[in-house]
Amino acid sequence: MRFAFLIAFSFFSVVTVVHADDSSISIQDAERLFAGKVLPLLKNRCFACHGESPDGDLKGDLDLTSRKAMLKGGESGDPSLIPENPDESLIYQAIRWDGYEMPPKENDRLSKTEIAYFKSWISTGAPWPEAKRLDALQKESWEAEEGVVVETSGGESPDWTNRKYAEEDLWAYQPLSDPEVPKNSFPGSSDSAIDAFINHEIATAGITPSGKADKPTLIRRATYDLTGLPPSPQEVHEFLNDHSPQAFEKLVNRLLDSNGYGEQMARHWLDVVRYADTAGFSNDFERPNAWRYRDYVIKSFNEDKPYDIFVTEQLAGDEILTLRNHSSGYNQPEIEKFVKSNRYDISRHQNTSNSELQIAPGFLRMGPWEHTGMSVMAVTRQQFLDDVVNSTGETFLATALRCCKCHDHKFDPMPTLDYYRMQAVFAPVQFAERNAPFDEWEKTDGYDEMRERIVGLNKNPGITLHIHENATEKELEDANKGVAKVVKKQKSIRDRQQYRYDPLAFSVYNGPIDLKYRSNNSRHPIPKSPKGEMQLVHILKGGSIETPTEEVTPGVLSALPDSNSYTSPSEWNTIPESLHGRRLALAQWIASEKNALTSRVMVNRIWQWHFGTGLAENSNNFGGTGKKPSHPELLDYLASRFIEEGWSIKEMHRRIMLSETYQRAGTPLDSDAVANIDPSNKLLSWFPPRRLSGEEIRDSMLSISGELNREMGGVPIRPEMNREVAFQPRHVMGSVAPAYQPSPTPEERNRRTIYAYKVRTLRDPMLEVFDQPNADNSCERRTESTVTPQVFGLFNSQNSYSRALAMAADLSTKSSSHAEQIQLAFERAYGRKPSEEEVKTCQNHLEEMKLHHQKHAPVKITNPHFIIREMVEEMTGISFQWREELDLYQNYTSDLQMSDVSPEIRSLADLCLILMNSNEFLYVY
Repeated sequence: MRFAFLIAFSFFSVVTVVHADDSSISIQDAERLFAGKVLPLLKNRCFACHGESPDGDLKGDLDLTSRKAMLKGGESGDPSLIPENPDESLIYQAIRWDGYEMPPKENDRLSKTEIAYFKSWISTGAPWPEAKRLDALQKESWEAEEGVVVETSGGESPDWTNRKYAEEDLWAYQPLSDPEVPKNSFPGSSDSAIDAFINHEIATAGITPSGKADKPTLIRRATYDLTGLPPSPQEVHEFLNDHSPQAFEKLVNRLLDSNGYGEQMARHWLDVVRYADTAGFSNDFERPNAWRYRDYVIKSFNEDKPYDIFVTEQLAGDEILTLRNHSSGYNQPEIEKFVKSNRYDISRHQNTSNSELQIAPGFLRMGPWEHTGMSVMAVTRQQFLDDVVNSTGETFLATALRCCKCHDHKFDPMPTLDYYRMQAVFAPVQFAERNAPFDEWEKTDGYDEMRERIVGLNKNPGITLHIHENATEKELEDANKGVAKVVKKQKSIRDRQQYRYDPLAFSVYNGPIDLKYRSNNSRHPIPKSPKGEMQLVHILKGGSIETPTEEVTPGVLSALPDSNSYTSPSEWNTIPESLHGRRLALAQWIASEKNALTSRVMVNRIWQWHFGTGLAENSNNFGGTGKKPSHPELLDYLASRFIEEGWSIKEMHRRIMLSETYQRAGTPLDSDAVANIDPSNKLLSWFPPRRLSGEEIRDSMLSISGELNREMGGVPIRPEMNREVAFQPRHVMGSVAPAYQPSPTPEERNRRTIYAYKVRTLRDPMLEVFDQPNADNSCERRTESTVTPQVFGLFNSQNSYSRALAMAADLSTKSSSHAEQIQLAFERAYGRKPSEEEVKTCQNHLEEMKLHHQKHAPVKITNPHFIIREMVEEMTGISFQWREELDLYQNYTSDLQMSDVSPEIRSLADLCLILMNSNEFLYVY
């Protein structure tokens, strides 16, 4: 239906305004206060535990759902309410956190104003009107309050359904507008609409924007933003010598056409969807084919797949495949109904292969999840439904839906009914590793050798008991049991890893609940003849599976314009109840120009990827608790252009990057004025610098050292990792996973970090310390911390010095002149030539360090071929040790070592390490 704004104007307030220092009001006003303020607070903050608990349990034997019950009190024997005496009333003491602390959570604690409502109500005798009078008073209260009523499918109570919202909190739920572009406020500015909107706000604030950044700054900024890598000296040289007016535009187009673009954008996207190669939780099961989803995302960005198609394929690619093939392998009558009734134009996906359509819905399974023989199916199934609904809401709609699980949303017009109707969309979803032949573009070389390694380890795992000579027979027996469990566990992990090399998609299908599904199983094909009942979805009172209430049908979020299928049903806002087609219908509702959120959300993300912060700061939360957009008209303008230009992400990059706003210098023109007027730079009068991400740091070090292998795609690679972390026992249910070993050749392990094996329970400390997010929660925007461990990770780590040594060795092959080596080093690291003073300082440092290295010969580092590991056997509580062979280290090609090179190269490596640790290298300005 049309989004209804019902703004209430009143010349008097029916609900008396209560001040903290004035609690004397009339009985009539106290009744109105109770109906309009006190009772809603009781319902929202208290009744769940004290009167309407899902399991019927009264916390503290205290019922607060009636005046009589309050006068009776709880297990303490004292009344919780003493009319006309708030200070002696336990409920008043509790909400003030005076002795008792209720509600117990800090986030639910009542404000001073809300506490004052209770004080006035109790002081006036705590009147509790009978039901008919209460209804009338509540209606008066709803009509009197200022704000906006949003028509939805309806809340759990009339209070919530008629709740009013501040109009500014509903900005994201308004229909997308196409605002008029203001005149540019500064003479001589570009004709870019972005600049017009931005400059209008800057001029209004009385700030003068910074001028254009110099060309070395611009090429470094643009290259990092679009590829996550530094520009090469040759690329910088060509750009600096292109004096045409289109030089920067040509640079942007070249970068958008590079393979690195898709890798950089995919890194951002995978943060949001929580990509990992394992499942998390106590078993952290392998997800051997998840890497194909990663590669699908990279390819989609490189091909500039229209965003609406990108969204649809991730939500319903398998259903599109069903329409394309008129089959899903079973239940053909249902398939025929789906095909005949569906009007979706599948030709829009003509450039997407059958395999990709099965890979893309891996999005639905990206969150941490497991179901084992020790799990309760109803619990783990509900965990998946909760997860997939919230993930869909955050990713595509910037709406966190988990808040609606137990009750209607506290801040946004999102009723619990809508939450469970969204769950019903995903009710037919079942998990499977589907047959999906490798496409020509996918990297598949070397798979035979990788399989042979796993087969060999399963025959000879290289694990033997390590125990002292005088061990008793009992100690030997217990230790052997522990070792046997280690061997068994590691074999089960390798059995799953074998499927990495098979043409399978980490995917889903539609069907009844698969009661035989176990995460322990290595592979789950689609059952040939799925049997059972379609899962029905009920509203769960309090979010508990033990208290299902009314059954719901599939649906969408009713608060959005034209989306209330109860009052204004349409083909667009109605989800079918059939086995097939629910997710495709949801995808069509989301990926539509009529959806008020989708285009805004993605444009906001793209803006964030360039400026560090979106126009709306909380990219996953456009609701009432999220930050309001700094330039709402600009956001809507760009969202409208996004749709007009075919949902092209690359076109949006061009539009942003060709603006003066993007090309501004990275320092304010008038620092004092900016500090006083706009200290957080929300108006963007100057370009906000940013620190490189952990992945960008690693990739950049490999790039300037000459070691980076730009090969794309394929199964995860294993970079070198701090050995203390790599070799520590990684506990998985009942035993220990194999020790982490890096890929044996530099060519394999020195690829881009996006291809690195990502284990939920084994974080790479180098990436973690530079704020790589965990994969359990969607990351809307990375933090940029500055903490001491970063110094140790970047300056003292073996990995950093290996990159510096490789860079020095490479530079020494280009020139024997210190001055030329220094110039080349600066050009690689900074994209500029050094000053004379910098050259002189560096030369002095080289001479000083050369003398040091001539006096101190390095010790050659050898690689371990085995390790001794230890754990406590869970059944006996006895500690035992075993020897674990490190097979990949048997034929390992090490990085260049200090002992392999001369003192001159070692001194040059020290200089390179300094460059890699400098702000100019680590920040984009």
